[in-house]
Amino acid sequence: MKNGVQRFGKFLSAMIMPNIGALIAFGFLAVFFNGSGWIPHEGFATIFSAILVYLIPILIASTGGKLIGGERGGIVAAIAVVGAIMSDPNTTMLMAAMIIGPLSGFCIKKFDKVMEGHMPAGFEMLINNFSVGIIGMLFAMLSYLIIGPFMNLILAVLTAGVNVLVEHGMLPLIAVFIEPAKVLFLNNAINHGIFTPIATAQAAETGKSIMYMLEANPGPGLGVLLAYMFFCEDQKTKQSAPGAVIIHLLGGIHEIYFPYILMNPLVIIAPIAGNIAAIF
Repeated sequence: MKNGVQRFGKFLSAMIMPNIGALIAFGFLAVFFNGSGWIPHEGFATIFSAILVYLIPILIASTGGKLIGGERGGIVAAIAVVGAIMSDPNTTMLMAAMIIGPLSGFCIKKFDKVMEGHMPAGFEMLINNFSVGIIGMLFAMLSYLIIGPFMNLILAVLTAGVNVLVEHGMLPLIAVFIEPAKVLFLNNAINHGIFTPIATAQAAETGKSIMYMLEANPGPGLGVLLAYMFFCEDQKTKQSAPGAVIIHLLGGIHEIYFPYILMNPLVIIAPIAGNIAAIF
């Protein structure tokens, strides 16, 4: 059971790690050119929002599709995830990309296996191109109708859970929702879609709100990265952790520590406990 969970986590991590550069580019653009950034620039700000909404989900989906179905799987996955993105461009569909990518790659891989040895001579390129286009189109429609709305349903459930804890004075337990959602790349969605509206209302009434600090707290992620840096037995992962610490702590790019948890999902207990302590 534990090995199965770890293998699954490492597969999820394998979708993210090759695309860390895009996350870093997004982070730097946000830090410098966002409306509240160091050098606000309206035009450059549109670049980082496009990277987050469109580029990163497409890259993640393509990587997941390629891991399962090779180059053709990557192309089908990139087409398919656009359907999820367009179902609600206001929600970052990174988790949807992690679902639709491998699923698309698996489908094209099965198609290729069925067609192996059955393609008429001279029609290989035609069949290969049309199969990618048609399967990609069908998965894009599926993503638009089912996977995108399913991601919004998850967000609605998280919102309801947060509201219940806030109303009943159990704020520290909110970490049980925050940390797993962050690791599934719903961090921007819960921050801007849940906490910011609540915080804005509280700030207007009392002049302050702790809600602004719940998702943005870098402490739990820093603890995870430091643990990998000092105690990880895998040398490659251990050597990558110091760089991730700098990016996370100084650059404010939380996404950098998510793959480290996905490598071993049981580690999620640590940031949950850390955030509970921080909120207390």
